[in-house]
Amino acid sequence: MSEGQNKNPPVDVDKTYLKSKRGILKVAEMVTLFVAFVCFSVASRPLYIAAAVLEFLITSLLVLLYVLRLNKRLTFFIWPLVDAFNSVFAAAYFIVLSLMALSSYADPGTVVGGVVGLMSAGLLCVSSYTLFKNITFNNPRSECQNQDN
Repeated sequence: MSEGQNKNPPVDVDKTYLKSKRGILKVAEMVTLFVAFVCFSVASRPLYIAAAVLEFLITSLLVLLYVLRLNKRLTFFIWPLVDAFNSVFAAAYFIVLSLMALSSYADPGTVVGGVVGLMSAGLLCVSSYTLFKNITFNNPRSECQNQDN
């Protein structure tokens, strides 16, 4: 191995993403989804557990994708659009799921999980709004950034 190969890391880590608004929002989504998962696990509700775990894993993979800048290498998807659609569908699903959990009054774990699920749905709605606001299809990237200022 030559010394030149060791200077370039194979994967570039973007630590600034976690400090950005979108990164903080994604981490907040992950935290609320994990808390909902724990609450539903305590209450032993398999349907709710599966939904919370699945969305937690999807959100974690999207955060990992952005932090490792894999979205720059895997260009066959428009990743912000994938992220926005995931947020929209997950928000709708979690609103319905949380309302079902709240209406059952089965035990405190289910009720708390439903409340935290509604908080997750709110964060997912905000995430989808900010992503759709920033996605443009017909303007070059430099023009889009100038319009945001």
